[in-house]
Amino acid sequence: MTDTRLQPGDPAPEFALTTDSGEPLSLADLRGHRVILYAYPAAMTPGCTTQACDFRDSLGSLKAAGYEVVGISPDPAERLAKFRDRDGLTFPLVSDPEHAVLTAYGAWGEKKNYGRTYTGVIRSTFVIDPAGAIERAFYNVKATGHVAKLRRDLGLD
Repeated sequence: MTDTRLQPGDPAPEFALTTDSGEPLSLADLRGHRVILYAYPAAMTPGCTTQACDFRDSLGSLKAAGYEVVGISPDPAERLAKFRDRDGLTFPLVSDPEHAVLTAYGAWGEKKNYGRTYTGVIRSTFVIDPAGAIERAFYNVKATGHVAKLRRDLGLD
């Protein structure tokens, strides 16, 4: 667990993880592109489905503006593949079962829900510039409406 909160200008923590297709994907593979990396708690849950489908539905305009989208969760790659297929997701989902990358980004930590405290994924979104630095870091985002807000923040609406 960490209290890390990334700030604009910080180097984005490197990662090399397995995707929903079983292939490796690293941040280095995406160098030269602007990247939206979003962390979500669990594939195929209502909030995470809403958020993933919002990214899917905005992907064309995000790509046209030079962004690549990657979702990250602790789910195993097999579950991510089911999520991708069930909801027609058209961007890579990466598996971080050890929480190492989530922790490095400050997206794994203590949460409170209905008065209960537990450790888990802090729903977060990171915009990474083509050189690998953090442009923006959003923590504790809402699943519903987040992509629309992100698009406004990035000047895409």
